[in-house]
Amino acid sequence: GELMSDKVTMYSTTWCGYCQRLKAQMGREGIEYTEVDIELDPTAADFVMGVNGGNAVVPTLVFPDGSTRTNPSIGEVKSLLGL
Repeated sequence: GELMSDKVTMYSTTWCGYCQRLKAQMGREGIEYTEVDIELDPTAADFVMGVNGGNAVVPTLVFPDGSTRTNPSIGEVKSLLGL
């Protein structure tokens, strides 16, 4: 099985404004995350499309428990992480 990370994984693109905003918010909150640019990683793009009904919507976040959220608010991120 997949190794569970204790960090959030954020699938993003360099030009996605929502991604940049969420990255800034998570940085301010001290929430660590691993970023994956779906334009550089076809496997990641396929994954994102798989959880978003065929659309490459970013930011898509994967939480340590394996759940995913598309373009969540910083409040949602914190509550999902129990912060």
